[in-house]
Amino acid sequence: MKKHIGWIAGTAAAALVAAGAITYAVAEDGGSDASTSTPSADSADAGFARDMAVHHQQAVEMSYIVRDRTKNADVRRLAYDIAQTQANQRGMLLGWLDLWGLPKVSADPPMTWMGMGDMASGKDGALMPGMATNTELKKLGTLSGKQAEVFYLQLMTDHHKGGIHMAEGCVAKCKVGVEKSLAQGMVDAQQSEIQLMADMLRARGAKARS
Repeated sequence: MKKHIGWIAGTAAAALVAAGAITYAVAEDGGSDASTSTPSADSADAGFARDMAVHHQQAVEMSYIVRDRTKNADVRRLAYDIAQTQANQRGMLLGWLDLWGLPKVSADPPMTWMGMGDMASGKDGALMPGMATNTELKKLGTLSGKQAEVFYLQLMTDHHKGGIHMAEGCVAKCKVGVEKSLAQGMVDAQQSEIQLMADMLRARGAKARS
């Protein structure tokens, strides 16, 4: 388990280095590939950047909550890696919107760019598939020890599944090459973390919720 956690940490560090290179690449080419123009406000590129920034922010929030609710080194390390990686990626996504001169919010429902604007009701704060509700976040903040660990791992597994679905949508629909590359990197990293979290849940006599 510790070896696996260490691999994830190394992967996260590599992702941060790659993220910086991707941000630089976008800035260098004016925010788009040479063969494409700057994305429009209703493009998949802009929609993904806006929606994934919101999705990532909740993952960061959950990770900081559990960090203070358990002393388990493996869970705290995983939470730290997720928080750091996703906070960095969120900054990149919002930075791209700035580079493109596009708004960070939209009047359209989340995931409209995927043709799924009616997918999530937004009830109780769950704006997109995989996102935890406000009630679940409050519950996480009341738990401690093993209970907090299990609930966090379950919530984050759901969160990653929703994030992977959205990232795959960008891989299929986005036009900016470096953004597609970042989205594919999210898919690969979060699939690995889902497997790790399944192992961690099993070690605690639990399993993912779905």
